[in-house]
Amino acid sequence: MHDCYMTGFGNGFETEALPGALPIGRNSPQRCAYGLYAEQISGSPFTAPRASNERTWLYRIRPTVAHWGDFRPRDAGLWRTAPCQAAQMPPAPLRWDPLPIPDGPMTFLNGIHTITTAGDAGAQAGMGTHVYLATMSMVDEYFYNADGEMLIVPQHGALRLRTEFGVIDIAPGEIAVLPRGVKFLVELPDGPVRGYICENYGGGFTLPERGPIGANCLANPRDFLTPVAAFEDRDAPSRLVVKYGGALWEADIDHSPLDVVAWHGNYAPYKYDLRRFSPVGPVLFDHADPSIFTTLTSPSDTPGTANIDFVIFPDRWLVAENTFRPPWYHVNVMSEFMGLIYGAYDAKKHGFVPGGISLHNSMLPHGPDRDSFEAASTATLAPHKLENTMAFMFECRFVQKVTAFAARAAQLQPGYRDYGRSLGRKFDPSKP
Repeated sequence: MHDCYMTGFGNGFETEALPGALPIGRNSPQRCAYGLYAEQISGSPFTAPRASNERTWLYRIRPTVAHWGDFRPRDAGLWRTAPCQAAQMPPAPLRWDPLPIPDGPMTFLNGIHTITTAGDAGAQAGMGTHVYLATMSMVDEYFYNADGEMLIVPQHGALRLRTEFGVIDIAPGEIAVLPRGVKFLVELPDGPVRGYICENYGGGFTLPERGPIGANCLANPRDFLTPVAAFEDRDAPSRLVVKYGGALWEADIDHSPLDVVAWHGNYAPYKYDLRRFSPVGPVLFDHADPSIFTTLTSPSDTPGTANIDFVIFPDRWLVAENTFRPPWYHVNVMSEFMGLIYGAYDAKKHGFVPGGISLHNSMLPHGPDRDSFEAASTATLAPHKLENTMAFMFECRFVQKVTAFAARAAQLQPGYRDYGRSLGRKFDPSKP
């Protein structure tokens, strides 16, 4: 077992930072060891089927109700929640250069910049997409999100997530998922950071079904890591910030709420190294759908239609013969928010850089630019390996609405919407 993590996705875990802190044979004993309080956090209704029931028992120094204070409104900055007033944008593809990391002090919580929203957080459907920027650690300030779970994708710099379940360290090439209601703070062990967040209002992320692929490949459960218990018994003037109903609220407290000494259950934060994804693909001809790169999925109430798919495009071999290998031109009912963690993306080798964003919304055409098309159409189709690349996509069933901030950002590339116009006519009926 890893020193700081337990392995496996969605397993029932148990961990204790002090021997005997976990009760044996019962969840809520009359008196817990060490004078702890028993508290359950539920990510699903109590009556959800066993296979989808999410809950964890926490044994903590103070229950969450003791962390409460007199909440007052807090400025949400550039964080927005669906539904929100969106900018009026023409139906066209959009792309942004990376948002610059500021020179002045900014914590993770204050540095969340919403790019798009989709669906309705109150109806528990859809998502928000954000870029985070930070230059300093959160100190004596703790946060939890009641509106949705947060999938964090670092692009520049490492994060240390101190959660009530334990500590998670992530760097570019890794992700972390923090379920709704989990308290945490973010530290910057190596300096300023930038990355992406998918705020999932709907059903919790889970592994996609593999279908005919069978039992192996894609994201394997054993590669997901969940933290072991690590508590703070610390009295100090602090602040608890809660995101609730699209608004931020804060209260003064006099202690750390990261005081869970032991826990057991299947509702917990976790991390995953994207480089452990085992891709599958065509080995003879044709180009498979991008769904074969789905790493995590948030289910919806419509079978076969995800609330959100988290899709990655990692290192892989291209071997198909007589086939156009980059993504084909298409019009998709799902909306696609794309980011680049490092390297280059094979369909957009110029203009789409690490830290950048592209948005191809529902039913809007998109595909490779002219240079990528010409290169792929004339390339010698020998086996070729894409290396040192990691792009990803937050794909949603709802139209993504661009925030006023993103619409006005200087990083929005004004000419990107016209990239398809340079794809000229090649039709010649005399040359079959």
